[in-house]
Amino acid sequence: MTLLLIWILNAVALLAVAYLLPGITVASFGSAMWAALILGLVNMLVKPVLILLTLPITIITLGLFLFVINALLFWFVGSMLTGFKVNGFWWAVIGAIVYSLISGFLTSLISK
Repeated sequence: MTLLLIWILNAVALLAVAYLLPGITVASFGSAMWAALILGLVNMLVKPVLILLTLPITIITLGLFLFVINALLFWFVGSMLTGFKVNGFWWAVIGAIVYSLISGFLTSLISK
């Protein structure tokens, strides 16, 4: 039950990001649900491999390259789905940061 609630909250966070940032668009709540699901799967399956492959540059940049990885994955999901669009790399960077903050805040509300 909590997994479903977290999925819905992540979709709401994605809608909030699209509302706050003009470079990110989400067509509907259904599109936000699909995007949240794909983002979760990509972060679970692809992100650890990318982190491992880019470990030297991540160490050199003192972890700041992780922002680039998050942005690229956010941008990648935006290019895969039709109802979720990210209009460039810098919107992906800002969107990934804002999405992470809102999603973290919303999920912290239910974990108490």
